[in-house]
Amino acid sequence: MQHSDLEKAHTENYSDVHVELVHDARWEKKTMRKVDVRLVIILSACYAVSLIDRTNISVARVAGMQRDLLLDIGERYSIISLLFFVPYIIFELPSNIVLRKVGAKYWLSAIVTGFGAIMLGMGFVSTWQQLAVCRVLLGVLEAGFFPACAFLISTWYTRFETQKRMAVFYLTAMVVSGFSNIIGYGISLLDGAHGLAGWRWIFIIFGALSMGLGIIAFFLIVDFPDKSTFLTHEEKAFVIDRIHRDRGDALPDRLDFAAFKAHISDFKVWCFALLFMAATTGSYAFAYFLPVILSGQGYSQKLSLLLSAPPYVFAAIYTFVLAVLSDRAHMRAPFIALSATLCSVGLLITAYSGNTGARYFGSFLTIAGCQSNVPAVITYSQNNVLRHSKRSVTSALVIGFGGIGGIIASTVYRQIDFPRYIPGLWATIGVQFMTLVILVVLSVYFKKQNRKVDGGEAVIEGREGFKYTI
Repeated sequence: MQHSDLEKAHTENYSDVHVELVHDARWEKKTMRKVDVRLVIILSACYAVSLIDRTNISVARVAGMQRDLLLDIGERYSIISLLFFVPYIIFELPSNIVLRKVGAKYWLSAIVTGFGAIMLGMGFVSTWQQLAVCRVLLGVLEAGFFPACAFLISTWYTRFETQKRMAVFYLTAMVVSGFSNIIGYGISLLDGAHGLAGWRWIFIIFGALSMGLGIIAFFLIVDFPDKSTFLTHEEKAFVIDRIHRDRGDALPDRLDFAAFKAHISDFKVWCFALLFMAATTGSYAFAYFLPVILSGQGYSQKLSLLLSAPPYVFAAIYTFVLAVLSDRAHMRAPFIALSATLCSVGLLITAYSGNTGARYFGSFLTIAGCQSNVPAVITYSQNNVLRHSKRSVTSALVIGFGGIGGIIASTVYRQIDFPRYIPGLWATIGVQFMTLVILVVLSVYFKKQNRKVDGGEAVIEGREGFKYTI
């Protein structure tokens, strides 16, 4: 379908819900706040348990799992960590395709309930091989959740409202998962209860909580704007109208093979994917290895888990402040570059400072920099593509490369490099440098294309007047 036909189809479908009314600012703000409450809060809660369920093996490891399952032999822990990401990468795009057909409420609530059941089952494994199988199944189920949330959120908001919402969605989950180390330590004190080791209770309790939240999510998760039922007819028309005026893709288009091929042939989509890979390399590395790194610096098991949480609180504040500034400035690349630089500085401090306190401070900078870039890169990518089909493909591809970042993190932080993990830290610095190079390339290209639009020499993403967000 040509873009002109698509625009016509959008206009025809849109007229079915359009309401010619002028609303005051207070009514508009109240409507969007209603969307925020129904959309962002439940997705944040579900993603929080998703993050906890995929990363709490680091807490379980310190709490005795390594001893019981003999994970200190060779690279068993790294293998178990990375196995999650293979199906996670493979199944993201198929999941996003199913999302539109099945509906967000049914698909996402089923995913959360399913990975909760797998997590609960991990509390009863007796060998590291069984744990590895559970990690693979967890990757299959979690593959669809994050890209679906990113896609869904991007369809509800205008381009320069998106990053604040994406930041709230992500940082809420990030802070909760950061405190999961402390919660996990408390749960591990159940060691011996009903004949089960403390690390088993971590999986059992978090798994049961995830399943419960999945059931609640079925009643709370909302669908795409054109399918929504929680808004009045007038509110629904207003939401769709403002998206249509902002970028002209308020309603869905068809994703067929020709469209898919065109979308993945766009070089900038691959650039966004590499940027996301760089961000997640650092975020996964410290999610999996921060308690281990801290214990290697001489902190006790208890203190290592307790000290893992404060860096995430700082990262949440930093992430939200940058998101607000980025939305106000209508710019993305400079803020992503700032965070990549901050991350690199933190990594260097962690790697080479001789002072334990200074190295811990380095983890604050590292986690803030890499975690901030997760929602920032997603927003950067969604701001610069049009049409639902391309948003779906882009979110799946970009977040799929986040899985590659997880594989990198799982493999470069090797057991033989314990406790300082110098090669792993340098690998993470390397991908931050790659981020800066890609941002320069994209910014030069975007500015050049925007100038052509101003001169009437080019049309970006098939829409007259659309310009790239730098």
